[in-house]
Amino acid sequence: MSDSGNSLVSEDEVDKKRRRFLIATTAGVGTVGAIGAAVPFVSYFQPSERAKAVGAPIEIDISKLEPGQRITAVWRGKPVWVVRRTEETLKNLEAMADLLRDPESKVAEQQPSYAQNLYRSIKPEYLVLIGICTHLGCSPTYLPPDAPHTLGPEWKGGFFCPCHGSKFDLAGRVFKGVPAPKNLVVPPHKYLSDTLILIGEDGGAA
Repeated sequence: MSDSGNSLVSEDEVDKKRRRFLIATTAGVGTVGAIGAAVPFVSYFQPSERAKAVGAPIEIDISKLEPGQRITAVWRGKPVWVVRRTEETLKNLEAMADLLRDPESKVAEQQPSYAQNLYRSIKPEYLVLIGICTHLGCSPTYLPPDAPHTLGPEWKGGFFCPCHGSKFDLAGRVFKGVPAPKNLVVPPHKYLSDTLILIGEDGGAA
């Protein structure tokens, strides 16, 4: 009887250990499953790289931009330029009309309505452009008025595309007689402050 009693106690202990093991294992699997389910749920709320590339707005700080200088940022995978124009540059823009294909920027897709003016900008001093040639997508070179060039005496500064020779003035307007058919594009933008520009959003001002 004593042997039999010992045997029964041992089996009970084994059963208890098995139950504890199964409970712990089930709880562990449930926890892992919950975490596994939570990860994609949390990830759903994180913007993907694709979503960022599609066009999240970007901010550009222009506080250190000196007259005549240009800074470059990237929006939607494209270069965006901000040029701070000099007083002389602004005066020259009006005199360029006869050399340009579309001096009044009549093609609506080239800029928002608030940039369809002589300066193609919200503030005359600052020019905001997408730095891609409207011919075949090269990125033009920035050539301010005092930069060395071989573009002739009529050149008052602007952008020159080295791929096929297209030229644009310092409002991004295309010259006559070059491959590019349209002016450089002005992206939607607005000023968050005197020194901060938001690219990609304009609050419906267009």
